[in-house]
Amino acid sequence: MTSHTTVPSVPPVSSLGRVVRGAGPGLLLAHGAGGGIDPNYGPLMDGLAAHHTVVGPDFPGTGRTPRATSPLSLDGLADALVATAVEEGLETFAVSGYSLGGPVAVRAATRHPDRVTALVLTASFAAPNPRLRLAVRLWRDLLDSGDAGRLAAFGLLVGMGAPTLDGLGADDVDAALRGAAAGVPAGTADHLDLIDAVDVRDDLPRLTVPTLVVSTTQDSLVTPALHRELADAIPGARLTGLASGHLPFAERPAEWLEIILGFLAAAGRVPAGAAGRGLAP
Repeated sequence: MTSHTTVPSVPPVSSLGRVVRGAGPGLLLAHGAGGGIDPNYGPLMDGLAAHHTVVGPDFPGTGRTPRATSPLSLDGLADALVATAVEEGLETFAVSGYSLGGPVAVRAATRHPDRVTALVLTASFAAPNPRLRLAVRLWRDLLDSGDAGRLAAFGLLVGMGAPTLDGLGADDVDAALRGAAAGVPAGTADHLDLIDAVDVRDDLPRLTVPTLVVSTTQDSLVTPALHRELADAIPGARLTGLASGHLPFAERPAEWLEIILGFLAAAGRVPAGAAGRGLAP
């Protein structure tokens, strides 16, 4: 583990494509590996934008952003996200990080503490454990094989919670497989490489902003043990449960939205570190 010093408050220019919606307190979004703002946060966007000025940058190789020509770094990606928010007129903002976006959000908060006012970390991790590393290795192998069908099947198996997947009819499963096979971003391999390099465990004790960790309790990709490890290491963080697999935007979007908005509304009234920790059903 390595520590990372605070950098100047004005980050470099961002080349990330982005969505900008709404009005109100700033909210910066950090999406997951092989995802994008539209697939990961699209179902929540109207609700988030009703209360916040939302800036959603697409990571390199997803959505509106071309693939990077060099390997991604956590520092570089965190700085680019912060730069995107600043370019859109946000001086300070909360950050919602999903999956890989969680450690990106954490690094943004430790590198730019004068900018980040709160964190919501969903289905996320501080460093990959052996199970996640193994899943990423298989994900990469299937991606390299070019077999879109098998890659889509893997995504459904590790992405959806068992109750949701078991409740789908055959036609629904086929439709989900077709959609997953058609939507693999060009930068996915780069995101997977970054997961292998992620380690923000030294950053966590340095966080001083109100933080909520949302544990997707049926998650078999980034498992609840990783969510709890994340929350336990952040001073004053709250841990709350959401009955979903790794894809809350597909399985429980309304509940996820309610959790995010409720916490951000309270975070504006609660001093950092004063919220306490509690696990909700």
